[in-house]
Amino acid sequence: MDFSYAQAVLIGAIQGITELFPISSLGHAVLVPAWVGGQWSNFTTDPNSPYLVATIALHTASALALFIVFRKRWAGLIKSAAGSLTGRHNAESSVFWRLVVATIPVAILGFVFEKNLRVLFSKPLASAIFLTLNGCILFTVEKISHSKSVSEKVAEEDKHITQSISVKSAIAIGFGQSLALFAGISRFGISMSAGLLRGLSHSTASDFAFLLALPVIAGASLYKLPDLFLPENTHLLGPILVGSIVSFICTYASISFLVRWFKTRTLYPFAIYCLVVGLFSILRFAG
Repeated sequence: MDFSYAQAVLIGAIQGITELFPISSLGHAVLVPAWVGGQWSNFTTDPNSPYLVATIALHTASALALFIVFRKRWAGLIKSAAGSLTGRHNAESSVFWRLVVATIPVAILGFVFEKNLRVLFSKPLASAIFLTLNGCILFTVEKISHSKSVSEKVAEEDKHITQSISVKSAIAIGFGQSLALFAGISRFGISMSAGLLRGLSHSTASDFAFLLALPVIAGASLYKLPDLFLPENTHLLGPILVGSIVSFICTYASISFLVRWFKTRTLYPFAIYCLVVGLFSILRFAG
């Protein structure tokens, strides 16, 4: 099956925009081809389709954008974590180890259930249902966090994530992230929702979610990236390279936008978007 440069650019833009918006990049990777129809509808159903390989490569570009934006933060976290091995513990080293703990559950579950979940990758109705569920989760979490006046209560706690996210909470967030293995559930949205429920402000919850996104996205994409260089996929390198550049640029722009957004705003617009698109997609693909 062919994979054109125009398709690569469009898919790269969708991946870059939706990866860190709490609206599920994987859900959109399933629903967009289904909505467009024609040859696009074969992307997720044809076993010989280059779409899955391309999507993995575009995720790698998103991971690179995350690393570049937060490189100084990661350098500090890694340095502090190395120091903690010799007994020099501080807040940053605790954040690092909580990120490790939160990554383990989704890594294990993703590896174990990869083949089963790949079947759902070709089912737009399932993705539409999960996207609607994602909207319900975001909306409910916002209602709960607002009812508790979280922003005012934890202004002091925002100084250190570790004061609100214990090791047990990190494990819970890790298992919560595993829901994002289903196309339609947003990994970033689940991570941020867990932070809000633990009493973090939107800004600090999004900060933890950004940090947590890198090891998960990078691990998943690098694990499958060698498939791109198989002999049967070498003709895809040109379009995928172009799509990856677009994905990188859009991811970088999305991070900049969301960092500013969550300083003063909430998840409500994203919840409404997921509910509207999810419900319309259910109506479209239920027949």
